[in-house]
Amino acid sequence: MASSAATPEQPLLSVTNLKIRIQMDNGELKAVDGVDFEIRKGRTLGLVGESGCGKSLTSRAIIAINPKECETTGEILYNASSNTSNGPIDLLKLDPRGKQMRSIRGSKIAMIFQEPMTAFSPMYTIGNQIMEAVRIHRTKSKKEARQITLDMLGKVGISDQEKRFDQYPHEFSGGMRQRAMIAMALSCNPELLIADEPTTALDVTIQAQVLELMKGLQQEFGMAILLVTHDLGIIAEMCDEVAVMYLGKIVEQAPVKEIFRNPKHPYTKGLMRSMPRLGGNKSERLESIEGSVPLAVNMPPMCGFYDRCPNRIEGVCNAKAVPITRLSDQHLVRCFLYTEQGEGE
Repeated sequence: MASSAATPEQPLLSVTNLKIRIQMDNGELKAVDGVDFEIRKGRTLGLVGESGCGKSLTSRAIIAINPKECETTGEILYNASSNTSNGPIDLLKLDPRGKQMRSIRGSKIAMIFQEPMTAFSPMYTIGNQIMEAVRIHRTKSKKEARQITLDMLGKVGISDQEKRFDQYPHEFSGGMRQRAMIAMALSCNPELLIADEPTTALDVTIQAQVLELMKGLQQEFGMAILLVTHDLGIIAEMCDEVAVMYLGKIVEQAPVKEIFRNPKHPYTKGLMRSMPRLGGNKSERLESIEGSVPLAVNMPPMCGFYDRCPNRIEGVCNAKAVPITRLSDQHLVRCFLYTEQGEGE
């Protein structure tokens, strides 16, 4: 069925029933288990959760850069602005090394990686690495590509661009490398930017600068952002919508104000209570979520948060898979507390 490119009513990217399986010696690891979400043009979706919940695998599946051991199924529909007559593209059906995926990856959909020191090659200058992406996706002219690269370095707040162009990654500070990584990601004017923990290794001052930079560039280019993080402070600052992920599943999804004002899932509530708050009682201890994320190998059909949940219902939460409950048009939760089997609030 033919459709036009993404509109305010139509998502730029639609992920449906995404599953990622990894065969291990002791069984099958369900790293991502039926994830659904949509990202609209000019909007920011935050994907939040502890380490080991499947956030990075989910984001990397969009541009097909997960390890070959990952068996990925489901549907990832991309409504490219340049694909106005043939309908959305299912990215999972494309050859990861094929011409069409390579024309999308890095150009239409770009990614800021978690650690820029390992994302940049130490053997080539920063300028040459950014310029390579520009020459692949925008222009074959070396002179024009160099000028685009210099302009983009300036846009991300790197001064003395001519000198910086010829420097190697080890000559940049952590914040400068992160800015250079953003410059590389945005050098081809992507429609969707995937930011995987973009400020993890930065101090708070540089972190704030990088977040402001991303917001400003989003407004300038009109791109959508998928922001992967475990930091709820960043979520509150950057996002329009939030998807809370736990053990390979989205357990709650809502607009950012709704999530902070009215969290429903016990895991979301636990994350909220573990946040430090300005003006709070200094003698009051922050709460923590007991235990850790289990390894999802040979998991029976049950709530993955059962062992850590203060509100678990014996014989219900550990007996079957948890369905998604729609609390409102925009608020979804995966918890028996809000189904007929549970007790409701």
